[in-house]
Amino acid sequence: MKNTLLLAALFISIFKGIAQERPNIVLLFVDDYGWADVGFRNPKFHTPHIDQLKKDGFNFNRAYIATPTCSPSRASLLTGKEPVRFQMVRHIIDSKEKAAKNNMAGGEFNLWPTDPVQMPSRNWLPLEEVTYAERLKEFGYYNMFIGKWHLGSEKYHPIHQGFDAQYGTGDHGHPGNYYAPFFKKGNPLPDSPEGTYLTDVLTDGAEKFISEYNKEQPFMLSLWYYNVHGPHIGRKDWVERYKKEGLTGKDAEYAAMVSAMDESVGRVRKAIEAKGMADNTVIILLSDQGGYFSNAPLSGGKTGGNTLGEGGARVPFIVHYPGVTMPGISCDVPVQSIDLFPTLVEIASGKKTKTKDIQGKSLMPLLQGKKFKERNLFFFRSYEDQYTAIMNGDWKMVKYHSGRHDLFNIRTDRSESKNLIDIEVDRAKKMKKQLEKWEKEAVPEF
Repeated sequence: MKNTLLLAALFISIFKGIAQERPNIVLLFVDDYGWADVGFRNPKFHTPHIDQLKKDGFNFNRAYIATPTCSPSRASLLTGKEPVRFQMVRHIIDSKEKAAKNNMAGGEFNLWPTDPVQMPSRNWLPLEEVTYAERLKEFGYYNMFIGKWHLGSEKYHPIHQGFDAQYGTGDHGHPGNYYAPFFKKGNPLPDSPEGTYLTDVLTDGAEKFISEYNKEQPFMLSLWYYNVHGPHIGRKDWVERYKKEGLTGKDAEYAAMVSAMDESVGRVRKAIEAKGMADNTVIILLSDQGGYFSNAPLSGGKTGGNTLGEGGARVPFIVHYPGVTMPGISCDVPVQSIDLFPTLVEIASGKKTKTKDIQGKSLMPLLQGKKFKERNLFFFRSYEDQYTAIMNGDWKMVKYHSGRHDLFNIRTDRSESKNLIDIEVDRAKKMKKQLEKWEKEAVPEF
């Protein structure tokens, strides 16, 4: 019995040592943050902290969301899967009035009035789907979730999907106001004093978690902002500054939201440094889809029928992994949101994921400066005529229900202004076949 206890104590000691060697991970996930809306790409925006993160870390210049819209984008991060494979092709509707209008009726699926094919879409992330939180828990990680979820009502919240705790999380896809009380119904932050700004409150929660963390196991903090999703209400001090610089109306409000979010990035990094964890903490910044406003020089955006355009599907993505990533590196290899799941697993375990039913690929080879086998990337959403796309290196084909196909060379034409469908005939034929084959495999019958 004594020997058994000694062996158990030794095992626990070894496990703790291994756990402490694993890095902490912080995922900063921004809502509707356009690829171009960052200071190092557009000096209109003041984003010194994100600019510094880019200087310190690894910048993915061509990062994409598999289904660029609120809920599926989140599901793709959590599961490593293309969301169409489990029938989540649109955002979840969180208003009973809108739900009735869109034929939800409280069921598992909803329909969208203007969707040409009336494809059903899930109203929550199924509990049987394995999330990165559940996988990291297997490797001894403590998982904290802060902010926007938008993957189902309370019984599908983060604490039921592998996270140990949550803060500021409700059923809503966006707040009614960025100043307290934030939400008219089901407010997850009811004690916030009047006049406080939502992004600051969530950041307070993140700072508190970091500063008070005293467990011997490593942690993953998922801070998923409501910013910079509408309603576009900037923090007043930043609004005034941007107005003095010549911006007006919603442009000033949106820019102020971006800068408030950038401040949060700086505060989180400072809290990590103050805790003495900076050398052993991975920081990841990513957006869930393109911006609501202009995404120039990219075409398309969150709305307008061209969300699979570069401006709608291409997002900021930066990884700072001390001791692994070289500072100031930018990469033009196309990657996708589904790649985050296997990357997190490899960071946490030191081994490649053995999960066979995901489509994502670990980005660790790229982060380490090694070769990375490129592959076809696929996109799918079901709101309008434009619905799917395939990307092969520099080439991208977009498909419409009406039968139209567009073909672009993204390297030479990132604005997608030259449709080469009738010029690159052989390439177009090959990519059409690849896309059709993927559709038959991935898109469920309905």
